[in-house]
Amino acid sequence: MSSASRPTTWLVTGSSRGIGFELVRQLVASSDNLVVAACRTPDKATALKGLKASAKGTLHIVQMDVSDFDSIRASAKQLEPILGEIGLDYLINNAAVASRDLPFALDPEELLQLMRTNVAGPAVVSQVCLPFLEKSVKKIILHISSTAGSLGSTSWIGAGYTSYSMSKAALNMLTLKQKAERPDLTLITLCPGPVKTDMNTENGQLEPEESVAGILKVITSVTAEDSGKFFSHDGKTIPW
Repeated sequence: MSSASRPTTWLVTGSSRGIGFELVRQLVASSDNLVVAACRTPDKATALKGLKASAKGTLHIVQMDVSDFDSIRASAKQLEPILGEIGLDYLINNAAVASRDLPFALDPEELLQLMRTNVAGPAVVSQVCLPFLEKSVKKIILHISSTAGSLGSTSWIGAGYTSYSMSKAALNMLTLKQKAERPDLTLITLCPGPVKTDMNTENGQLEPEESVAGILKVITSVTAEDSGKFFSHDGKTIPW
């Protein structure tokens, strides 16, 4: 395939609702993009299937449960016929879960589940997608994080969301470790802001459309010099 006809390729996890769905919706609005939408249960992703019906072949839906490592690894067979020839430009690790626990009352099993989904999942997704990223010129990975995982921010200082905050801090460290191992990739972590989603019913302030427009502006503007940075959806740098 010639470079002139090659689309810009994207893979978004957790794409059936919330920020993930809005990312896919905005991306498929351009025929220059080829989008792989990964979600846990494609058969139930009604809105996502509606997008695919109108996307004229630029949207592919694959099954991927980021809390199930076998599911992630099995997705490689689905990705090969889509990305095997052209590679993957942008990987957005968006899928996540949250809880409102307190540090002296947290359930260790729930903590481990959040770490599995929010940290280990993106790590394995990155491993599976690495061969496709290596075929791209851009080679960009975005981990959707949160200021809840920032040790240097004041806005999230408080006892709530302990396991979630711990998982996002660990995801931020994953970004730095991946950068150290693979300086040829561009890796960033980003907080989408207080978005109105099913996972953030109490604190949501931003509409998904506004947050995602900012996310896409940031990710399409980063350079190799930005690798390892922690951004907000409006492009500001967040302290680690």
